[in-house]
Amino acid sequence: MPTLSPLLRRRLWIAAAALLSIAVAALSVWIMLLDRQVRQRFAGARWALPAQVYAAPLEVYPGGPLDRNAFRRELERLGYRAARTLEGPGTFTVGASRIEVVVRPFRFWDGAQPARQLDLGFQDQQIARVTDVAARQDLALVRLDPMLIGSIYPTQGEDRVLVKLDEVPPLLAQGLVLVEDHHFHEHFGLDPKAIARATWANLRAGRAVQGGSTITQQLVRNFFLTLERTWSRKFTEIFMSVLLEAHYSKNEILEAYLNEVHLGQDGGRAVHGFGLASQFYFNKPLAELQPQEIALLVALVKGPSFYNPRKHADRARERRDLVLRMFFEAHLLTPDQLTLATKMPLGVAGEKGGGVARYPAFVDLVKRQLRGQYPEADLTHQGLRIFTTLDPRAQELLERHLLAGLPSLEKGYHMKAGTLESAGVVASVEGGEVLALVGGRDVRYAGFNRALDARRPIGSLAKPFVFLAALMQPDRYDLTTPLEDEPIELELPNGDVWAPNNYDKEIHGTEPLYDALAQSHNLATVRLGLDLGVNNVREMFRAAGTLSDPPPNPSLFLGAWDLAPLEVAQLYSTLAAAGYQTPLLAIREVATQDGSPLTRYPLRVRQTLPESPVYLLNWALERVMHEGTAATAYNILAPELRVAGKTGTTDDLRDSWFAGYGQDRVVVVWLGRDDNQPANLTGAQGALQIWAPLVRDLRVKSFAPVQPANVEFAPGCGGQLAIPYVEGHAPPQYPECAGLKSLFHW
Repeated sequence: MPTLSPLLRRRLWIAAAALLSIAVAALSVWIMLLDRQVRQRFAGARWALPAQVYAAPLEVYPGGPLDRNAFRRELERLGYRAARTLEGPGTFTVGASRIEVVVRPFRFWDGAQPARQLDLGFQDQQIARVTDVAARQDLALVRLDPMLIGSIYPTQGEDRVLVKLDEVPPLLAQGLVLVEDHHFHEHFGLDPKAIARATWANLRAGRAVQGGSTITQQLVRNFFLTLERTWSRKFTEIFMSVLLEAHYSKNEILEAYLNEVHLGQDGGRAVHGFGLASQFYFNKPLAELQPQEIALLVALVKGPSFYNPRKHADRARERRDLVLRMFFEAHLLTPDQLTLATKMPLGVAGEKGGGVARYPAFVDLVKRQLRGQYPEADLTHQGLRIFTTLDPRAQELLERHLLAGLPSLEKGYHMKAGTLESAGVVASVEGGEVLALVGGRDVRYAGFNRALDARRPIGSLAKPFVFLAALMQPDRYDLTTPLEDEPIELELPNGDVWAPNNYDKEIHGTEPLYDALAQSHNLATVRLGLDLGVNNVREMFRAAGTLSDPPPNPSLFLGAWDLAPLEVAQLYSTLAAAGYQTPLLAIREVATQDGSPLTRYPLRVRQTLPESPVYLLNWALERVMHEGTAATAYNILAPELRVAGKTGTTDDLRDSWFAGYGQDRVVVVWLGRDDNQPANLTGAQGALQIWAPLVRDLRVKSFAPVQPANVEFAPGCGGQLAIPYVEGHAPPQYPECAGLKSLFHW
């Protein structure tokens, strides 16, 4: 082998030294860039925080319409835990006619409410007293912390609820370190022993069976890097871990890990951090978790999909119990605590949604009402707090009755299971607040929202606005004005002939105006509408609050106009409020992450319809309920309950509607098929059969409109029924009954 000359050896050494210098310089620059990236990203706002969406808080006050059992259900809905003795916020005890509870602290839009111990007494199906135990003082009103119902996050985005290390239960912080990185407090970002142990185990198994990553490495991997498995990524991870440990304390790293770790998936939303995971799986704050619940969350770190407790309960329980035994062996649990914890069920809230993202249709409405007011980046990155109008009890009842009613109707009318779809809206009359909203029979599915987007013909729901246009002219029309329910044909601009029929295919002759509405007769309605003019009827819809343009065709009189259920609720809420229009809102307040108020959504009310004609129309809509097309509702409702409403049925029985109200609530229900094939249900056969029990269970207040000063009552035919008239327009004597076919139904 030839020997290198001294000159050549010298040149090679110089070249090697130069290459080494270049490599060291490049490595140094690379490390400096990594160091800068670590410090900049970790020192600033570490996460984009989606806006958090809250339901309306439950207001507790003497006289409130909740008995002991109902109030207990509300506490359990919020994730409060029954105990033998009070154990701090989120716990309650139950007595024969009382409940003691420690309410959680919460920062509302108008200030912070501290945790406090309350003693509530119940009597006669309502709250009798509310006492602050510490202050020994009776209270007029207390709000419970509102339910977190969703977040506004980017598509395929991350969601989290930030927590501070001092807010985390000690068992969680200690147990997490024990299970995931036993030497966390001793190493410098890498654990050589763990790496060697994992390498040996993997070599023996011939595959990856054990990991040696520290908590710091896991944080770096999730926080800074992609999920690709390459040697360069692993090399970067090692250096970043050491740099992170050099700049930040163990507590800062652990706190970041607690907020970053991936713990589940909810559709397109990734659940990150223990703060959100506590809500997602157990519907309560992290501070209130019990040992078995903490152990389950720690168990999920190993594989949130593999150990998903909603899909793989046995697997999750086995892993949870293993973690509990590790806690015990490390003296973090006593023998009694271990025994009790391993006997407990998984206790996961709900089947799919848990404590968040459980009302996707309502949250969809919230997002739409926020559009144009806040940039998308603010809603998905700034951690805003959105306080909404959703009433969880009303929402639960709406869901329950739709989910129970659809299969019952399908079975009763011999339909294939899953044929019917549905949507429903519950709103307050006085405040114009959307209290509950369902967009389909799969109430947890964040897909097509029929309450907002299923624009279907409204059928006979349009008729009250035709009759209202008539009652706006008291010189020409009153509730007893005879109408002719006779055949009619109209030639359309395209040469076709429109010849409507009544649903029963019968001709009813002459009948009083209010009865034509109560019986929903098409021919009388069309004749009345033509006499009034289509533009007058269109103006009634506009005054009632529609944002859509009613079609300028006579078919509008019979509801040949496509609207979504929420738009129908807007129209009928104006009737329920005596002609005062209030835009339906789903939002009360928007606050910053720290609770400072940003935007208020005050009540906006304006009178758009005169009270007297609306009062007369509402009287007629009560007749719909008693002797008209909706009379079967009183097979379910108490006879003394006054409600007003209207059935809606469309051509070929494709759509079944009911819209109605009491004094405090407007409720709209739609049933139909997504393929627009006939559902073969009238409004009374379908939607009304869900509406009536829902109104009963909502405990809607009896309709009691204030009689306008210029409205007077006069006896009708035979004096058996007092009928309202605009003052000065009542007939001088009883209407003539003789010769009028079916004029009065008394």
